[in-house]
Amino acid sequence: MRHTALFATASLLIAQLAHAQQAPAPVADLVSKVDIPYEQFTLPNGLRVLVHTDHKAPVVAVSVWYGVGSKNEPRGRTGFAHLFEHLMFYGSEHVPGNFFAPLSEIGATDMNGNTWFDRTTYFETVPTVALDRALMMESDRMGWLLPAMTQERVDAQRSVVKNEKRQDDNQPYGIVNYDETEVLYPAGNPYHHSTIGSMDDLDKASLDDVKGWFHDHYGPDNAVLALAGDIDLATAKAKVTEWFGAIAPGPKVQPVSVPVMPLKAPVEILLHDQIATTRVYRTWPIPGLNDPDYLPLSIGAQILGGLSSSRLADALVHGREIAVGAAASAEIHAQGGWFEATADVKPGQDVKAVSAALDAEIARLIDKGPTPDEMQRAAMAEVSTTIRQLEQTGGGTGQAPVLAQGLLYSNDPAHYRTELDRIAKLTPADVRVAMQKWLGHPGLRLTIEPGARTAGGENRGGDSALPPITPPPAVPAGLTVTSPDGDRSHLPGIAAVAPLPFPAIERTTLSNGIKVYFARRSAVPVVSVRVSFDAGYAADPTGGRGTEALLLKLMDEGTQSLDAVSLARARERLGATIDAQSGPDQTAFQLDALVPNLAASLSLLSDFVRHPGLREADLVRVRAQQLSAIDAELQDPDGAATRALYPAIYGPGHPYGTALTGTGDKASVTAMTRDDLVRWHDAWLRPDRASLFVVGDTTLAAVKPLLEASFGTWSAPAQAAPVKHFDMALPPTREHIVLIDHPGTPQAQIAGGEVLPVSGTDDLVMLRAANDVLGDFLGRFTQNLREQKGWSYGAYAGIGDRENRVALRIYAPVQIDKTGPAIAELRKEIAGYPGTKPTTPAELTFAVTGAAAKLPGMFETSGAVLDGIAKIVQYHRPDDYYTQLPARYRAMTATDLDKAIHAQIDPSRIVWVVVGDAAKIRPQLAALGLPVEEVKAAE
Repeated sequence: MRHTALFATASLLIAQLAHAQQAPAPVADLVSKVDIPYEQFTLPNGLRVLVHTDHKAPVVAVSVWYGVGSKNEPRGRTGFAHLFEHLMFYGSEHVPGNFFAPLSEIGATDMNGNTWFDRTTYFETVPTVALDRALMMESDRMGWLLPAMTQERVDAQRSVVKNEKRQDDNQPYGIVNYDETEVLYPAGNPYHHSTIGSMDDLDKASLDDVKGWFHDHYGPDNAVLALAGDIDLATAKAKVTEWFGAIAPGPKVQPVSVPVMPLKAPVEILLHDQIATTRVYRTWPIPGLNDPDYLPLSIGAQILGGLSSSRLADALVHGREIAVGAAASAEIHAQGGWFEATADVKPGQDVKAVSAALDAEIARLIDKGPTPDEMQRAAMAEVSTTIRQLEQTGGGTGQAPVLAQGLLYSNDPAHYRTELDRIAKLTPADVRVAMQKWLGHPGLRLTIEPGARTAGGENRGGDSALPPITPPPAVPAGLTVTSPDGDRSHLPGIAAVAPLPFPAIERTTLSNGIKVYFARRSAVPVVSVRVSFDAGYAADPTGGRGTEALLLKLMDEGTQSLDAVSLARARERLGATIDAQSGPDQTAFQLDALVPNLAASLSLLSDFVRHPGLREADLVRVRAQQLSAIDAELQDPDGAATRALYPAIYGPGHPYGTALTGTGDKASVTAMTRDDLVRWHDAWLRPDRASLFVVGDTTLAAVKPLLEASFGTWSAPAQAAPVKHFDMALPPTREHIVLIDHPGTPQAQIAGGEVLPVSGTDDLVMLRAANDVLGDFLGRFTQNLREQKGWSYGAYAGIGDRENRVALRIYAPVQIDKTGPAIAELRKEIAGYPGTKPTTPAELTFAVTGAAAKLPGMFETSGAVLDGIAKIVQYHRPDDYYTQLPARYRAMTATDLDKAIHAQIDPSRIVWVVVGDAAKIRPQLAALGLPVEEVKAAE
């Protein structure tokens, strides 16, 4: 024992020295290495095109940005830009029907669209050989949308959007955004109304409105097309000219003025909603990207409440312990935005005292400004986040959208470089001056407390003071587009997709026996390291649900040598993130580090995992946070549903018989002691249960000595490692409904599930492909409830990752008056597959052919590769598992999928959990003929 203590003391000293001596790389040095080389050209019709070449994977990101958003909407048409975004996915003259199907067939990933105040974007990442199809489809909806548009289609998507609005409003704190924009931007201001609009205005949308909106805003001269990935300039010019060159320009979109004015007097609002914790808001209007103050305001928000060791976290959460959470952010748009600071009141604390403390911290930062150390940490956080995001070619934050946004908003594709350079040079005085200028004025003071909802969002989101509809200017005369158009008589086919470039897995073993799995990815100068333990919330002791979750929260409060604030600051100075990850079977800690700071970051990770502080004083605080998190789950319809579902299907005593969050129950969490957590840590988080996964811009030879120094000296305890006990009978289940009352909600949350007779270590590829026929976005659930009925924003099914018995989970939020009929439709789809409705050729295509084609896009980033390798190890798969998947998918038949679903899913065992207004739901359920059990949300 004495030798162990001396060794631990030496390790602590080494850790302290490592943290102190290894200075982080200067922010300016990191910024100098961030670069997205691009080339640019413009078609005669005004379409601006950006091309960035990145050959790390055989994929191309396609990102189309239109200069139209909700700020362009006239009176009586709020929500129209967003509604139109939906309509753009549902057919054009030469591509009839749902756009997702032909894109899924070719293996598109990151496929979506979104709308905000200033723009509407459509994006997908496709295999290089499928680029012609993506460009043909994007150009067809730009130039040939209206011939396929019908009133029926408008009506269908209107219903979908209204359910999206209900779903957003149904979330805890979901109604606050209406008050924020309406107060900060007065009636008639283009930012006053919500992007999703009002129900009344959505109901007014007609086919003529659709045609007018398209004509006025969707010309090529109001768009930017960005291509990033396995593409070169010559190829891009030829293909873009072929597909987009013949589209005529549209009328000039008139500029929109968005005045940003400080409030003349404070505005006080008190709301009530079905929430677990009172939240206090402070919000101010601030300028957008057209004003130099937005960057110092963004950094100020990081320092105030964005960093782990922010002013608010240090003072309200860790210092006075009067809040269970505190945050701040700067929401920046093209022409305006808002600065928001919040505090979640700790149960039992006085709301007025928390409000006063929040105000005091804001005032202190405004008055004195930040310290140089705070500036360095905030700048490092911004720069390191940008570096990680730019590994991805597309999606919402990768290379293509970053270039496109810079050109659309700032007329400079390299605007991201301007931002990063300015961030590296910002001073504390810059932040202080900007905050005094914009936050020195009155703001919105909003408090939302638990209780019956003050008002929903059904009648919110509009603005009757907007300017009326005015005819747009005529299309400019004299411009003739002579480019030949591509062949639109059929969708372009694709050649064979290139083999999946999944990297080779290199292996080694540390001197203490920890196995290391490594893959090299050098696209960006970052390294991801995950130390994973055979534990998870399934290892929680009987009667101790939530032990792992509480331990992980407590570990984030510091190590034996660093308290919570010091630990957070050490991470921030290095630009490193350390995230604890909880799953049913694994407990993991992932480090994402910048290459120049890797050694110091690994030292910090080792200290975090091996020498947690686990201080009694911190336990009191994090226990309150976890109890508040449980209360929040109970108030969130989806959280309440899953808390009831898993105990119902696995049994409350089964290791998997708990919610996906693993937060446990309030009684167990309240009773846990520090000794309980220490015992769990020492028993389950030990080197003989650990594996190390490393992916990034280094080599195994270079990183192994660093791993030896940080983890190789860790000795396993003498006592035998514990085991998890799955050898227990599952409860006998029959199909029935569990109803949980949630009064006043506009939607019902439906969660269904059953335990399947297979385990995660079995070969589930065929079963998951069959499940996609039911539960993918293109599957039967969503096509029925969203596209055909208009009752839901989307309904899905999935088969979870668990080493032991896996479960089917169904997720379906629906409008409250369609709860019973929606369950009837879900039951009909399950019973009919594969009986009366076997897999169709189209379903086989998206579930199998598309799945094979999308694999290269799925492993574009280091994080995705690390996850893939970890699953190979955890589920005992061969190293070539992913490279062999395409051939396996292509060999599958419709009959194979039918047999898989029939063999594993038993409709008579599904438990349906419904959370919503029971008074409205109860009569609907009676018609289903199923037993109904009414229960309270599981605490």
